[in-house]
Amino acid sequence: MKRDLEGVLVVSVEQAVAAPYLSCKLADAGARVIKVERPEGDFARDYDQLVHGESAYFVWLNRGKESVCLDLKKEEDRAILMNMVARADVFIQNLAPGAVERLGFGSEALRRKNPRLITCSISGYGDEGPLRDLKAYDLLVQAESGLSAITGNEHGSARVGVSVCDIAAGMTATQAVLQALIARASTGEGRHIAVSLYHALSDWMNVPYLQFAYGGKTPARSGLNHPTIAPYGSYVCADGKSVLFSIQNEREWAMFCRDVLGRADLALDPRFSSNSERVRNREALDAEIVPSFGSVARDVMAERLHSARIAYGRVSTLDDVAAHPQNRYMSVDTPTGPVQLMAPGALADGVVPSFGAVPALGADTVRIRQEFSALRAAV
Repeated sequence: MKRDLEGVLVVSVEQAVAAPYLSCKLADAGARVIKVERPEGDFARDYDQLVHGESAYFVWLNRGKESVCLDLKKEEDRAILMNMVARADVFIQNLAPGAVERLGFGSEALRRKNPRLITCSISGYGDEGPLRDLKAYDLLVQAESGLSAITGNEHGSARVGVSVCDIAAGMTATQAVLQALIARASTGEGRHIAVSLYHALSDWMNVPYLQFAYGGKTPARSGLNHPTIAPYGSYVCADGKSVLFSIQNEREWAMFCRDVLGRADLALDPRFSSNSERVRNREALDAEIVPSFGSVARDVMAERLHSARIAYGRVSTLDDVAAHPQNRYMSVDTPTGPVQLMAPGALADGVVPSFGAVPALGADTVRIRQEFSALRAAV
């Protein structure tokens, strides 16, 4: 990966997922990232021990960082952190609401001392509003934001299978910090960025919100079927495996009927003459489709869809994902040995990137204490 942020110092008092996602992306881009951990460590280190003793979450999000353990209840350790922030370009924190201000590291105070500093606070609900002081975790915000109301099936709500609110907040923060760095290059001024899990995810909720607020429509929980397009969903094949396909327009519907189902006449059925009619008559539509899919194995049906140029995806198990031919991998060193991860989604000039190691807890504590204690003495 090109080291576009080389020379940028990032100090992050972070834990869990959202803030580590942001600082990970900055480290990937070449920034020096100092991860400040409490003496017992980021609690994400102990979410599991499934990656030969390491936590899957921690391995994913903490490559390329330096780890320093500080007890911010102690004046000496707060002074070391203040020395780091005095030299930093970016200061990130996602402690519980109000905690960083009580420690003396509120954004306004920091930026008065260092106007070039970009501060980024990631919280559950933001800096204002009646819920600003609530602690929040990913699944809580999936429920609070309404995401769980549209996720699941007719039997009830379901959790999105990854930490989508944390990731949305981390992605939003990454975009905002990079924009702030670009602006600072011309203005010389930093800025404060406030990102919350709730607001990051509520932005993603705009389509169901607009459908409800303006059209009075509440999207149904529809499992692996699209709520407003048909056919667009998952169908079980003869071997018990499923394939999901999508029809986006009337030309594709006609091709699907002719080339996949062998039923060109079905495209002329008035019950299925438009997407709106197909959604209205979804039960009858499925009665026409299900027998065809149930008569052949998944891979045979996938080949039919491919030949007909109908967009599809196999409903992959984790076995399928682990062996997927489209995967790109990267190797990252950890305290217990190298780990193969799926590579990040972006390629620069076609090169699969390589990144720094995942640090052991406090691996850099002695060196960083010496570096920034010396700075204090010099100042």
